Amino acid sequence: MARASIGSFPALVSFPHLSRRSSLRRISTVHVATQATAMEADKSPHSSLEVIGGARDEFLPAFKTLNRPYSPFFLIGKNRHVETIFASFFRFAPFVQYKRECLITKDGGAVALDWVSGDSRRLSLEAPVLILLPGLTGGSQDSYVRHLLVRAKTKGWRVVVFNSRGCGESPVVTPQFYSASFLGDTREVVHLIKTRYPNANVYAVGWSLGANILVNYMAEESENCPLKGAVSMCNPFNLIIADEDFRKGFNIVYDKALTKALRKIFLKHAALFEELDGEYDIRTAAKARSVREFDQALTRVSFGFQSVDEYYAKSSSSNKIKDVRRPLLCIQAANDPIAPDRGIPREDIKGNPNCLLIVTPKGGHLGWVAGAEAPLGAPWTDPIVMDFLDNLERESTFNGFQAEEGAQQPQSADDFHNVEVSSYGSFGSWNKIESNKIGIP
Repeated sequence: MARASIGSFPALVSFPHLSRRSSLRRISTVHVATQATAMEADKSPHSSLEVIGGARDEFLPAFKTLNRPYSPFFLIGKNRHVETIFASFFRFAPFVQYKRECLITKDGGAVALDWVSGDSRRLSLEAPVLILLPGLTGGSQDSYVRHLLVRAKTKGWRVVVFNSRGCGESPVVTPQFYSASFLGDTREVVHLIKTRYPNANVYAVGWSLGANILVNYMAEESENCPLKGAVSMCNPFNLIIADEDFRKGFNIVYDKALTKALRKIFLKHAALFEELDGEYDIRTAAKARSVREFDQALTRVSFGFQSVDEYYAKSSSSNKIKDVRRPLLCIQAANDPIAPDRGIPREDIKGNPNCLLIVTPKGGHLGWVAGAEAPLGAPWTDPIVMDFLDNLERESTFNGFQAEEGAQQPQSADDFHNVEVSSYGSFGSWNKIESNKIGIP
């Protein structure tokens, strides 16, 4: 069975997509044509959506369906927890055959990049590249990742999933995982891809904690960011607020599930941490009962923070989004239990001429069980995301920016990091086809 997750909330998925019965769609052809014509005439966002941002007027023409109401699927979309859990457990995961590269980073760590098998033969070197950053403990196995991957692939995009240390069976070879504040691995991954495809535009999409990391990266890179554009979804933004809500009411269920997933990754590699000095509390990390407790015992120490609150405060992308200098689309759900609506930095998004925010009234966390493929297919967000990215790519190519003057050239052999190439199927089975380390081509 294929794995899925709520950004970080693990679940098993084994349900095929069920098409809706035609009896539910007995609408006259005349009515459908009239309705479609009316929608085409009015391109302003529907009143069910909150659409704001400094780039609102610039980006709105890119979207084909924002003038339609957001209509959550019957019953499932009525409750944020039902929708969140339903999407995690019952949304089917499309089959994807991956080819894996394990990038050895400058500090000796490792991250796993899963490319779509065969794309190196099918696509030109100029095809746009899309990097996908899953949520906490998420990876290439997740249904929400695969749905967007398949949609981008069918449009001729080269797609790669960036599995952080320990996630998606990415190897852990040093006593350090990843965090909301650590951007070193992201920089190396983007640099690798830009080096390999110097004449291709590179974009990124992040979910949940992956979205927070992506926005932090774009802000810190600012004018020098190599990405042509990006999308952030279900971003917790303000980690202090997210932590407060995470420990209330039903959210404790998610907290326990995420903590269990973190403990599982940690225990698998616990031997690497046994002889560490300082404030590490290995015993507490191994038995942590909450994400906060795990972060206090391990994460904040690994990345040099005096307390877990300092770690959350300084890792929040809400503090940095004003510095983003590349096109950025943020999509949030007003009822998200894990990424609270009150944590969204609306004023900074309004003041940034590069940003657009879309907030749906429902959706839960990584749910968005709405749209043409609901309830078991792709989330409502996927067509919106591709409208945005396709438009950026068309504009970039039209304006002659794709082949940039001074584009990075391949590194010398001395600068190559090492990679390990493997084959990764759709259902979590791994078949190593080449274990020797090779230089990045």
